[in-house]
Order: sequence, then structure tokens, then C-alpha cells
Amino acid sequence: MSNNLTKRDIVLDIYEKTDFAQKEVRESVQLTLDAIATALSEGRNVELRNFGVFEVQVRKSRIGRNPNKPETDVVIPTRAVIKFKAGKELKAKLKDLDVDSL
Repeated sequence: MSNNLTKRDIVLDIYEKTDFAQKEVRESVQLTLDAIATALSEGRNVELRNFGVFEVQVRKSRIGRNPNKPETDVVIPTRAVIKFKAGKELKAKLKDLDVDSL
């Protein structure tokens, strides 16, 4: 079994803690994720207080090398990437994490 948290796990956790129907919780979670994705795709940052910030950053175009043909240069185009910066409360929780168990 995987240690990853899935969207299904989030839905079940909220469902167990509330009186909402599972279908409503699933739709709410999906709408939240859709709103975040839409904002990021428009180039807007997403700030979730006490959790963190998703920032859109632009990586410049650069020259790379193909490891199979090192003599050939490859142009890596300009692209947008998402960077996550953890908030204070999340950083505080991570300090208590036992990294040896990972």
C-alpha cells in the first residue's frame, strides 16, 4: 500500500468528519482543485493561509545536453513551472516529522 495521500483519501477523511454526503464532498474537493488549477494556468499565485503558496515561475530558455549524444546541444524552451512555498504552520509541523522513518 502506498504512503501517498490521494484525492479519494481526502474525500473519505472529510466525509467521516462531517455530515455531508460523500458525493457532495467529492464535488467540493474537485471544485476546489479546479479553482486552484485554473488560477495557476492563468498565471496567478494561489495563497492558502497557514498552509502555503503555489507560485507560477518562468524558467528561461537554456541549452542542455542529450546524455546519449553529448556532442549535440538541445534547446530547452522557456516554460512555466509551479513552486510551492510552505506556510509557517506547515513548516512547524514538518519540524516534528521523524525523517529517519521515511
